[in-house]
Amino acid sequence: MNIQLSDHFNYKKLFLFTLPSVVMMVFTSVYCVVDGFFVSNFAGKTAFAAINLIMPFILGGIGFMIGTGGSALVSYTLGTGDKEKANRYFSMLVYFTILAGILLTVLGIIFVRPIAELFGADESMMDTCVLYGRIVIAFNAAFMLQNIFQSFFVVAEKPRLGLIVTIAAGVTNMVLDALFVGVFKWGTVGAALATGISQSIGGLLPLLYFALPNNSSLQLTRTGFELAPLLKASSNGCSELMSNVASSLIGIVYNYQ
Repeated sequence: MNIQLSDHFNYKKLFLFTLPSVVMMVFTSVYCVVDGFFVSNFAGKTAFAAINLIMPFILGGIGFMIGTGGSALVSYTLGTGDKEKANRYFSMLVYFTILAGILLTVLGIIFVRPIAELFGADESMMDTCVLYGRIVIAFNAAFMLQNIFQSFFVVAEKPRLGLIVTIAAGVTNMVLDALFVGVFKWGTVGAALATGISQSIGGLLPLLYFALPNNSSLQLTRTGFELAPLLKASSNGCSELMSNVASSLIGIVYNYQ
């Protein structure tokens, strides 16, 4: 069934249209679960404790914020009939996310060791925390892109395509974890690489799709920086950022306990 945002929605259409987004969120959550499963079984309890300790520091919340708030703004703009402005806003938000992801990557790699100390890493797990954290944070821009494109695929009326990309990323993570950690015995390094590569699939394939001519409602174009729509998107999506921060804080407190 081909469903468009302009359609009249009944319960069946609403369920079918939102189902891919729900499944996308489920598959996004498999990264830490799959990493933990293979690391705990093949690398030992200290390595497992190390990745759980540093996981709350993985920086992806801004992607959820821009994706949620930006998709609402771009949807509204499309609804007014101004497709050129919608694509301009969409492109600006994507480019801003890439730049923010690069900046957070640099800061994260620099400060991951003091953060691990702050989180309570002892000498036995410090090097593992730092190594795992730096490798995963190196892919942070791709992870943030994956987060925003989950929302923008819905705006583009391509939720099934978004689901396919997310499933491909999740399956890649599972397969590479089994290969890198289970077969090659690379431990936390293998788990971090598996996560990073899968996030690259989830973030870079949609970027390529929207950069090339496509039959969706959205297209990446040339644009400049516009503060007003960025502030609107950020304020509208800040609840998602706060939810992500709250989850991280809960994880930190749990680790202390």
